[in-house]
Amino acid sequence: MLYPQLNEARALLDLSGIWQFALGNEEFDEEKMTRPLQHAETMAVPASYNDQKALAQFRDHYGYAYYQTVFQVPKTLKGQRLVLRFGSVTQSAIVYLNGQQLMRHKGGFLPFEAEIGELVCDGDNLLAVAADNRIDFSTLPVGNESDRAMFGDSLPPFESVRQTKRKPQNYPNFDFFNYAGIHRPVKIYSTPKDYIYDVSLTPKINEEQAVLKYEICCKGEGQLTLTILDEEGKQAAQEKGSAKGELVIPSVHLWEPGAAYLYTAKIEFGGDVYFQTFGMRSVEVKGTQFLINGKPFYFKGYGKHEDSEVHGRGLNEALNVKDIALMKWMGANSFRTSHYPYSEEMLNLCDREGIAVIGETPAVGLNFPEIKEDWYKDLSRTKEHHEEVIRDMVARDKNHPCIVMWSVANEPDTAARAESAYEYFQPLYQLAHACDPQDRPVTVVVCNNDYVKDLVAPAMDVICMNRYYGWYIFGGDLDSAKQAMKAEMEYWKGKNKPVIITEYGADSVAGLHAAVPGMFSEEYQTAYYEAMNAVLDDCLFVVGEHTWNFADFATIQGLMRVDGNKKGLFTRERRPKLAAHYFKNRWTGIPDFGYKA
Repeated sequence: MLYPQLNEARALLDLSGIWQFALGNEEFDEEKMTRPLQHAETMAVPASYNDQKALAQFRDHYGYAYYQTVFQVPKTLKGQRLVLRFGSVTQSAIVYLNGQQLMRHKGGFLPFEAEIGELVCDGDNLLAVAADNRIDFSTLPVGNESDRAMFGDSLPPFESVRQTKRKPQNYPNFDFFNYAGIHRPVKIYSTPKDYIYDVSLTPKINEEQAVLKYEICCKGEGQLTLTILDEEGKQAAQEKGSAKGELVIPSVHLWEPGAAYLYTAKIEFGGDVYFQTFGMRSVEVKGTQFLINGKPFYFKGYGKHEDSEVHGRGLNEALNVKDIALMKWMGANSFRTSHYPYSEEMLNLCDREGIAVIGETPAVGLNFPEIKEDWYKDLSRTKEHHEEVIRDMVARDKNHPCIVMWSVANEPDTAARAESAYEYFQPLYQLAHACDPQDRPVTVVVCNNDYVKDLVAPAMDVICMNRYYGWYIFGGDLDSAKQAMKAEMEYWKGKNKPVIITEYGADSVAGLHAAVPGMFSEEYQTAYYEAMNAVLDDCLFVVGEHTWNFADFATIQGLMRVDGNKKGLFTRERRPKLAAHYFKNRWTGIPDFGYKA
């Protein structure tokens, strides 16, 4: 699916702004889709609705929420193909236009669209969206289906507890807040009736030459011309008449982390035009090395979240710019889109700024504690959607040079049910490879303590693991934590594959200091990282360190979390903690390429 753009052939209308809004319940109310909302609230789009009002019923809402806006289409666009596109609606959406159902979409982190030419009328058009935030075993991310599954033995077996009927609510099987709403821009774009609808650009680089493999999909009739422009707008190559083939890029400029260079493919088809940026670079796993442009790359960065005050998980482009600037201030070169695909706007920024990205699906929480039997044997409610998300994520992000690897899941149970887990994830691993024209490396991010039983992680192109020795295990005892980390690293050394520590960290409350480092102090967080990095630095096969987390973020309320997860190197407001300065000194001294080589 192409990102919408305004150019000489295409118009673009942005419906961002203040919409009408009403909370619903578990039952879909079609009347709220076909008639103007009564006693409506105001709500900004794009943004989560949870924190825009100072009321618990918005923060803790369960079920449908209804949005409406009115728009007009310029008469100059009559006769053009018109498409309504949502960047994302969490967790699922039903869309009506002028009283008629237009489309449904499941999944809260990827775009969807539909042609609207036949439904658009002169004057005002009523657009209505029902956003459903409910999560269960069939959604990604996964929600538990009872409070007992979520809280387990922390709920005492008192008679008063057994008699208590809790209000309907979500029970996330993941450690971040279940923000909901219209999270990314809503746009209407036009194309001619004969139009370009997909572009795949695959760089092929060897010692002799740089070649761009391309495939362009169009509907209708027209002459096709592909022109490659360099960053100065000068023509580097051109092909006419062929929708599929290869172009040699002479005197090529390579894209790589820290030194981004973007070409632009100008595609003309009849009266339509589309501009697709891309980078010429190679990605390869060889032995225990992760190679970008044939050079050993070392990942320095973070797990992250789309999370901020007021906006929630909604698109915040100013914050995206700030986050990338802070990454560069620290000497970081990469992050993982934990735990869902991030906005296209963020990936466009990473392309431009030269930040490497591990793109991840929203498959987090695949370790249902409520189900005692081998649930991998019957995951029909999850697997079909999981496959769909992989296809859609790769289709959306395939041309981004910043994406250097795909992660198909985060922290599934891959050890307790090892053989079934392998049978579940191996086809998804193969699917991600098959969908990607660039055939980038594929991984599953694992986090289990009985790692010797894990069959999934060793079968991936890169072993990615989340480890918390010194926090959840041996909390406060860094000597024992170092011993445990060293022992595990000895095990993974024998797999002869590159390893990335995709999460490690300790909570710290900003401003809490201690002469003798203790848990939750800024000093302990720093001492924790010093201890773990002392082990990792001795492991030549470890090709990356991603701290957890870039910044503090919101979670569900609970005894484990005081105003959210505090493992950030920055506060939620992006103020650096002591550990941020530690990593600034560390990472600015570690080169992007050739470290440990």
